[in-house]
Amino acid sequence: MLEKNYFGKLLAEFKKDSSLGIVSGGIYYDNDGKLSLEVTAKELPRGTGRIWKKECFLETGGYQVEPSPDSISNIKALLRGWRLMQYTDVVQIQKRKTSAADGLWNGHLKNGWMAYYLGKNSFMALLNILHLSVKPPYYTGIAYCWGYFGSAIRREKKIQDSEVRTYYRNQGFSGLFSRISKNFGHNSRHVKEREQ
Repeated sequence: MLEKNYFGKLLAEFKKDSSLGIVSGGIYYDNDGKLSLEVTAKELPRGTGRIWKKECFLETGGYQVEPSPDSISNIKALLRGWRLMQYTDVVQIQKRKTSAADGLWNGHLKNGWMAYYLGKNSFMALLNILHLSVKPPYYTGIAYCWGYFGSAIRREKKIQDSEVRTYYRNQGFSGLFSRISKNFGHNSRHVKEREQ
């Protein structure tokens, strides 16, 4: 569910900053009348409320029919110099937690497989596993681990897009560690709430 004038607010951000390529509002959960924000990196637009600038959409090949199309579109936009942003003061409400459509175990198992499919390096996967394993429900780290390394053991196919695979293979470890550490700190200690 999107707040009133959700798209109008995001379109106004495009007018303020011509370098923006993809934006979204923040994802919130309704907890007995209070909205709790799912805190993630502010430069990662998320959810079904993502919108593109037309030029960015055309330059990046549009919304691709691939596993993890949001990640693919984000990468292609970044590689072409577009800025991405998540505006947490613009509200989109989810009825269930991210990756929980088929249960959290299956959702994180799939996330691990998608990480392997996109070509994320094993160091990055291990950091994600650590991040998931130290916060409840702790078993999501095990599911992600099996999804990623089980796929590696079986030598399953990966995405054919060399641009995406190169991006993940060359992604800086220091920047990645800093981002995940920051997100872990926010998610484990801090949940923002808004009155509905």
